[in-house]
Amino acid sequence: MSARFTWAEVDAAAITHNARVLKARAGRAELLAVVKAFGYGHGAVGAAEAALAGGATWLGVALVEEGEVLRRAGITAPLLVLSEPRPSAMRTVVASDLRPTVYTEEGVEAAVKAAAGLPAPLRVHVKVDTGMHRVGATPDAAVELARAVAGRPELHLEGLFTHFAVADQPERADHTAGQVARLREVAARLAALGVRPDLLHAANSAGLLAHPDARLDLVRCGIALYGLAPALAMAGLADLRPALSLKAEVSFVKPLAAGEAASYGLCWAAPADTVVATVPIGYADGVPRSYGVRGGQVLVGGLRCPVVGTVTMDQLLVDCGPRSRVSRGDECVLIGRQGDEEVTAWEWAERVGTIAYEVVCGLSSRVPRLWS
Repeated sequence: MSARFTWAEVDAAAITHNARVLKARAGRAELLAVVKAFGYGHGAVGAAEAALAGGATWLGVALVEEGEVLRRAGITAPLLVLSEPRPSAMRTVVASDLRPTVYTEEGVEAAVKAAAGLPAPLRVHVKVDTGMHRVGATPDAAVELARAVAGRPELHLEGLFTHFAVADQPERADHTAGQVARLREVAARLAALGVRPDLLHAANSAGLLAHPDARLDLVRCGIALYGLAPALAMAGLADLRPALSLKAEVSFVKPLAAGEAASYGLCWAAPADTVVATVPIGYADGVPRSYGVRGGQVLVGGLRCPVVGTVTMDQLLVDCGPRSRVSRGDECVLIGRQGDEEVTAWEWAERVGTIAYEVVCGLSSRVPRLWS
């Protein structure tokens, strides 16, 4: 146990279970476990190991540095960097045995230079912008880039892929279908030129769960791997188990008389005599400053209790009620189960107007992750 009163518990078995469920849904397609952003706040190395144990055969990161962390931990699975690395980082890509994404001529040339003299070609993936309009080559440019990759002895065209913009919105399925069609069209144009990538991939978690035609050769699952639905409308589409619980010990308890206000700004006053608990977790740990004023709740003694007043940098206040027997050292659950009650990351998200991704990724590094 950490010296802190606050910690996150991460269930490796839940991630392994989720990987098995997702791989079964993927059918013949391989499963790439996305472990960028510190494994969506859970811990990248542990998440990678648990996902590989559940049937994932690939891993995905956003940054070259994230890939280096996994390699230093002894993980040897194929590892795709999902955005094009800066040219100066391509030698690190090679040294760490990573698969780079490319979508510019500059990226292709940097990959060629970094791969010069290797005993085998560097495997690269070309990303096509089919409607997300964030990064990726246009379909016409992607054809030329893929041809350029295939024509260079230093490189091997391992993948051609795209990323969905609205796969988590079932009512916009036509847009997702259109993105798949545009990717297939690029692949067909390349095939007519004699260029065939080993893998065609498009589906993220939402694409896998809701768009069977998008599964192709490889699926890239992030949020679902950690047991969270890509959107509330998609909850229940698969047997996913949340992997992370966020907990803290009550650090102080005090009675508060009716009318007494508390926390910065004194924006909350006790409506009646009550017992208030201080919990040592705040916005520096990832709890939104507005969580209390927007109706956020935590679990204490198996009961839902409101967070009250402004969440401060290191602490928040909980109204436990006038007859509460809460004591210093009692467990407070911010995400997870206690008794028959549960607070989910999606509940947090709804309270403050965001998504569950931001909630779990937003837990700061000063919250210890305890793996089980």
